[in-house]
Amino acid sequence: MANIKSAKKRILVNETKAARNKAIKSRVKTSIKKVEAAVTKKDSAAAEAALKAAVAEINKAGSKGVYHKNTCSRKIARLSKAVNGIA
Repeated sequence: MANIKSAKKRILVNETKAARNKAIKSRVKTSIKKVEAAVTKKDSAAAEAALKAAVAEINKAGSKGVYHKNTCSRKIARLSKAVNGIA
């Protein structure tokens, strides 16, 4: 356990940031699952709507620094390719 005040503060700040990042990643994963479920059902209308929501979530996570910009681009490209495949 840390004894120095600044080290104790870093522990608290890191826990807060980790919880925030975990929540954001969870939202992204949920939105991706919704797109994949719609693609599996071959429901193009639902897939398009879910894709739009997922892209917004992924870009939001990227702008907050949770994901690297290339990771965001890759996730969006894979989802878009899957949705375009059922159209």
